[in-house]
Amino acid sequence: MQRHENDAAHARVGRRSVLMGAAALGASVVWGCTRSGKRDAVAEDGFSQEGLDRMRTVMAAHVERGELPGLVTLLSRGDEVHADAYGLLSFGGAAPMQRDTLFRIASLTKPVAGAATMMLVEDGKLRLDEPVDRLLPELANRKVLKRLDGPVDDTVPAHRPILVSDLLTLRMGIGAIFAPGDYPIIQAMIDQGVAVGPELPKAPSPDAWIRALGTLPLMHQPGEAWMYDTGITVLGVLLSRASGQPLEGFFRERLFEPLGMKDTGFSVPADKLDRLSTCYQRNPATGQFEVFDAAGQDSRFSRPPGFPSAAGGLVSTADDYLAFARMMLNKGEHGGRRLLSERSVELMTTDHITPQQKAVSPFFPGFWDKRGWGYALSIVHQHEPGEPRGFGWDGGYGTSCYWDPETGLIGILMTQRLWDSATPAASVDFWRSAYEALPT
Repeated sequence: MQRHENDAAHARVGRRSVLMGAAALGASVVWGCTRSGKRDAVAEDGFSQEGLDRMRTVMAAHVERGELPGLVTLLSRGDEVHADAYGLLSFGGAAPMQRDTLFRIASLTKPVAGAATMMLVEDGKLRLDEPVDRLLPELANRKVLKRLDGPVDDTVPAHRPILVSDLLTLRMGIGAIFAPGDYPIIQAMIDQGVAVGPELPKAPSPDAWIRALGTLPLMHQPGEAWMYDTGITVLGVLLSRASGQPLEGFFRERLFEPLGMKDTGFSVPADKLDRLSTCYQRNPATGQFEVFDAAGQDSRFSRPPGFPSAAGGLVSTADDYLAFARMMLNKGEHGGRRLLSERSVELMTTDHITPQQKAVSPFFPGFWDKRGWGYALSIVHQHEPGEPRGFGWDGGYGTSCYWDPETGLIGILMTQRLWDSATPAASVDFWRSAYEALPT
């Protein structure tokens, strides 16, 4: 789930800020496609045909009502894959949504960064319990605010250094504040260009961004509280320095190429821009949709960023992300090749946030009652109809992916409307109907 509105809005970052007319559907829907592009019979342990048809009706209705210009859904179980595309790439446009449409996946980038980190741990280039100071000297000798709402210069020394594991678990001590109030540290983050919000970082380089962050105190002592987003952004700088490569080059070598993720990256090449959908946000005052990021050459993703964000900067497709999710569901294996050890996957999918830390770590209502946080991804402990299960995360630009070891289900929802509630209707309908499509 990555992210500026006005300065006042930053004092209270809601989930929308962090995670974050269609034509007739007839020719714009791809029904029941498998990887071969042909409609296959449903295996006995795959999906219910009735359930799949019901999902298509429910998801198509969101486009017909004008809530979204279009969307892509994908369900996978075993060797069976069903992907459907609905609607158009943009409101008022003519280009249909396709299975290979490119989406800004926002915080679905985080689990990818987590897996990449564990690869470097297995390589011996990082240790989970080591201070980040060796590779990120900008974050050595931290100061910590005496009070979260206090002056930025009213600090005490940090009790200990920030550890690599603190970045993965978002316990480094700085990030979004999900509580009402006025916080000078938020304005300081805005001024330095390191605030959490819908916009991706605009720093000219990773070094410039980490230097700016290093001028600020932490909000909490390292390891004390979970604070969303910033830790994974810092992780991107760490991964680049530890691997000796630009972040995208490292991701491509170790994950994208082995997994066949040919359409995933931090920007969209010119010859693929026609597949990039337009990204929208709803104006809270007027209720009207406004373009958040245009498609084509006007998109911010049409050129490589100065600072690629490991917290939310990737563009991908449903099938590309399926390859990553399958690798995670298969405990680190893909196509007979081991990319991650089972132990690394186990660590990633273990809840590392203690009850005491959850109690001092506000997020959206009810989150900690049902969820935990592993290494750069969410863990669902309890669920109700309309909620995902297993492991994964959501992206604030309108994306969601979870893999469920209990049922073998992988679900992927791709839209490009910024989340403006904790539980967008399209997401609720997708996850409810995904599980209703399992045979009883």
